[in-house]
Amino acid sequence: MGLIRTLLPPSLPEIIPKNSKWLSGQGAGCWFSIETTTTSNTYRIVRYTPQGVVDCDRIFKMVDNGSVFKIEQPYIFVHVSHCNKCKIKQSNQLFIFNYHINVDSL
Repeated sequence: MGLIRTLLPPSLPEIIPKNSKWLSGQGAGCWFSIETTTTSNTYRIVRYTPQGVVDCDRIFKMVDNGSVFKIEQPYIFVHVSHCNKCKIKQSNQLFIFNYHINVDSL
């Protein structure tokens, strides 16, 4: 399959969660989904290719910045986000999530 060269989000593949966010990149971009876990300040973040293939599925720990990330409120993933660190902007606050463990390790 060739690369999708777009800054705009492609159609969301059915296998990707509906609440996923598109982050455009140099050549294409990727989809990110985030969900809470049972451990405080840790989140499961999955990164998908534009076609819906899982790039990484990991547990991330949020860096405490004195603010509260509200997953139910609007947010966007921002650069630089990848399989070891993700950044989310919400209400002019930047939240940083660092890789903690692979989901397979749970």
